[in-house]
Amino acid sequence: MRSLLLALCAALIAGGALLATAATSPFHMAGPGAAIEGGERAGFGRKVRDFLIANPEVLVEAMQEFERRQDSQRDSMAQKAISQHRAELLSDPDAPFSGNGAGDVVIVDFNDYQCPYCKRAHLAVKAVAAADGKVKVVYKDLPILGEPSRIAALAALAAAKQGKHLAMHNALMEFSGKLDRDRILEIAASVGLDVALLQKDMDDPKFKQLIDRNMALAGALGVRGTPAFVIGNQFVPGAIDADALKQLIADARKR
Repeated sequence: MRSLLLALCAALIAGGALLATAATSPFHMAGPGAAIEGGERAGFGRKVRDFLIANPEVLVEAMQEFERRQDSQRDSMAQKAISQHRAELLSDPDAPFSGNGAGDVVIVDFNDYQCPYCKRAHLAVKAVAAADGKVKVVYKDLPILGEPSRIAALAALAAAKQGKHLAMHNALMEFSGKLDRDRILEIAASVGLDVALLQKDMDDPKFKQLIDRNMALAGALGVRGTPAFVIGNQFVPGAIDADALKQLIADARKR
């Protein structure tokens, strides 16, 4: 935050210097030999500084506008990507899903098994999808938090071969300790998976390829972290609670 505010101050001062140059020049564009005097530039800089100190709310307003423009650009980029990559989002045959396969609303869930915000949002998704009955949840593993995240993602995807993806997904999301390979395999055993077979299946190159596709899809959407969702036609970055999720589902149905 502080670095961004300093950058904004610098931009305002630089912009003010250009305005001062234009104001004292008989031309709109200064020629190669024209330059604002050092004293004049310093004086204008002091005025800008004094103004910002006396009116700090200007910086807050500038920060809010900067964030608004960033969010607008992100949302525009996401909307375009959702349209262009709809098949990959909704119907990748290798992507595991839960809920109603013929549901009228699809929640695409980008997650990392070590992300605490993902674990919080997971509880909302799980509860809302179970209560709704018309929702399909598509899981897009996005292991961005290190090697244990990658191992957990591979284990969850490989669990699908034994018909236990959802059980493994839920167990990993609801585990509150530190993950490593041994702990992940213990969790797999706890949900009834054949661990030896699971480890063999985790080496299937199609799962690495699926994760790579998820990464590329997240990049196209402008995903900056986990969790992130696509609900209907709307991109939703960050964790959401059950009430917000219900409203987003209702909005998707109206469209």
